[in-house]
Amino acid sequence: QEQLVESGGGLVQPGGSLRLSCAASGSIFVAYRMGWYRQAPGKQRDLVATISRSGTPNYAESVKGRFTISRDSAKNVVYLQMNSLKPEDTAVYYCNANRPNDPSVYWGQGTQVTVSS
Repeated sequence: QEQLVESGGGLVQPGGSLRLSCAASGSIFVAYRMGWYRQAPGKQRDLVATISRSGTPNYAESVKGRFTISRDSAKNVVYLQMNSLKPEDTAVYYCNANRPNDPSVYWGQGTQVTVSS
């Protein structure tokens, strides 16, 4: 069964750092663009960052310069390194896998990130 499993969320103070991990089954990891989305209470789910199969990253303006997405092909894991966290980064973060012209989209179960003093 194809799946995505996130880990690494938690509570952090403003200005702090967290690293999220997303473990993917091998068939997803090699064939799909991977990404992270987030959803705050009462808001829509928004793109945070994506990384192509070749490793090209793309970021939402709100996280540029603070977040870094990467992928480890040996482990089939995608990471989201989050630095200089702000209270407005508080959300449930979801791992995503998708590819153009393919209706199959995969989501992880989500991991909570709370930035608060």
